[in-house]
Amino acid sequence: MVENDWIDLWRPEFPERIQPQDEVHARISASALDTVKSELKEWALQYSILTQNIQELLDNQIQNEDKQPFNTRAHSYIKYHPMEEIYHWMEQMKENYKELVTQHLLGMTYQKRPMYYLKISKKSDKPKKMIWMDCGIHAREWIAPAFCQWFVREVLEAYTADPDRDRFLQHIDFYILPVLNIDGYIHSWTELQECLWRKSMSPCENSTCFGTDLNRNFEAKWCSIGGSRNCCLNTYCGSAPESEPETIAVAGFLRKHLGNVLCYLTIHSYGQLILMLYGYTNTTASNHEEMMRVGEKAANALEQMHGTKFKVGPSSWVLYYSSGSSRDWAGDLGIDFSYTFELRDNGAYHFLLLEDQIQPPCEETMDAVTTIIEHIYDKHFPNSTPPVAALWSAVLMSCLLSVHFANLL
Repeated sequence: MVENDWIDLWRPEFPERIQPQDEVHARISASALDTVKSELKEWALQYSILTQNIQELLDNQIQNEDKQPFNTRAHSYIKYHPMEEIYHWMEQMKENYKELVTQHLLGMTYQKRPMYYLKISKKSDKPKKMIWMDCGIHAREWIAPAFCQWFVREVLEAYTADPDRDRFLQHIDFYILPVLNIDGYIHSWTELQECLWRKSMSPCENSTCFGTDLNRNFEAKWCSIGGSRNCCLNTYCGSAPESEPETIAVAGFLRKHLGNVLCYLTIHSYGQLILMLYGYTNTTASNHEEMMRVGEKAANALEQMHGTKFKVGPSSWVLYYSSGSSRDWAGDLGIDFSYTFELRDNGAYHFLLLEDQIQPPCEETMDAVTTIIEHIYDKHFPNSTPPVAALWSAVLMSCLLSVHFANLL
């Protein structure tokens, strides 16, 4: 059925990765639905419909985005934003928090768009370490850039709440790339039939197809497993490792600063997973046990917020085999803590979380990411107090109490 283009596989991404008893997620066109149901019945395969009408979700998403004009002074964190608005937001952050935030050019995309990242840093006369976070390496995963924006706001508001208590930024700087795959992200917004676009926008030689899966383009056993050399497929790994300008920009920056990078975090959707090294082999990282402890602690913190359950483990164990991912590349480079977050949900809305579903995953993921950062912070700066989580938790608790009192009035 997959070979006949009746099914667009979402999980796993390749039919050969389907194992007995696996749960498979796929998108089926309305014209092929009866045929696919007949085939499944003939093979005695059980199925359920997770989303009755994906086009309706897409239409609702588009309608939601047309409601109000962008207000540069009141950026909404419970709304999806096109790239132009994210660019404006970055400028806004730089202006509003001049003592902490600077904006830097990382590189240029294939379509010559600037890749800016934000650096959150407190002035210090001592050398500082770095934590890197990127979002939006896959164009259709809009919740990921939404979380990067949420993360920036939370860090800055926590510092503003009580800068005298916060020793954290004296030791560590944050580097946040809100959208890695800018060309693809814009394509997913502007082409109504391409809301589920995944790849970049670079052309392919001798093909009318285009786009590279940037998360298969890093030099981590490149295209050895879980990637494709067929440009027409979603997991096309590119013509060579780091063949894409976006990949070159990220890899070059991290190589340059390798000695100072404590943690690499890349935010994706969907699946509710915290993925560790490795995707291209079932062999584990040298610090696997510690990464598992930290990942499970992060998952527990996440669950306490809204009850959402996340699985933790190497990608090859809990998801599928894949090569060329940025997470595995960062681990191979020597960054001790490298995690991929696959945010909500687990199949009902897939990549199409509506705007009223932005806040809960951002809140819970903030708790999980904070847990990882706190572990790294305590490990490298054991004599520094108070822990960052204490301050952020105090800010969050204040917000929660305000909401509860409002509900009682």
